[in-house]
Amino acid sequence: MKTVTNKTRTPLKIPLPRGKSLHLGPGKTGQLRDDAAAQPRIKKLVEAGSIEIFDGGKTDAGTSGMAAAAHTASKGFAKSGAKSRGGDR
Repeated sequence: MKTVTNKTRTPLKIPLPRGKSLHLGPGKTGQLRDDAAAQPRIKKLVEAGSIEIFDGGKTDAGTSGMAAAAHTASKGFAKSGAKSRGGDR
C-alpha cells in the first residue's frame, strides 16, 4: 500500500483503475494500491505537484497513540471519588 497526500487547497478526485475514484480533501491522506500508483493519470497529478505519494504500510493516520488511549479510557461512565447520595431529593 502507498500513502497519497493532497497538496492543494482544494478537494481532489483521484481517478483509480476499474472506474473508481479516491476523494481527498485539502491536506488529507489516503491509501492506494501499489498498481494504482503506477497509472499514467496518477503520475500526471504527481508531476503537477497536486499529490505526493509515499511508500508506507498500513498506517492509522486518524489516531495517534495518545488519542487512541484517551478514546478507550472514555468509554462508559467516568468514575468519581465522591459518594452518591441515596434517597429522595
